[in-house]
Amino acid sequence: MKQYFYPAIFHTAEEGGFWVSFPDLPECLTEGDSTEDAYQMAIEALGLALTDRSRNQEPLPTPSAPNQIPLDDADSHIVVIQFDMEAYQKKHNSRAVKKTLSIPEWLNEEAIALGINFSQVLQEALLTKIHSR
Repeated sequence: MKQYFYPAIFHTAEEGGFWVSFPDLPECLTEGDSTEDAYQMAIEALGLALTDRSRNQEPLPTPSAPNQIPLDDADSHIVVIQFDMEAYQKKHNSRAVKKTLSIPEWLNEEAIALGINFSQVLQEALLTKIHSR
């Protein structure tokens, strides 16, 4: 499970609510009507920015130390946003992908006789293997 922690600046919006920027990811901006709403939107925006960079094989920036980030005005504050890459991908990227594999015939026959769901077993085995790394 890969967790990321990036500082975000919550700016008080003139019309109410907040707009959020990420010093380490200038392309990542969002807004929300309340602190809670802005925080949830910041998680989604961060996820989009990080997965886009990963997909384009761009390196992820090293998060800045929150105490080293200058604030433009007294109405802004820094919030560290926690992002769970695995949870995000499960939520946004759970489209099924067909895979072809080969197993011994005897193993196939035994599994069919026991009513084993091949897709489920493969998914569980892959998740176990991924989590053990």
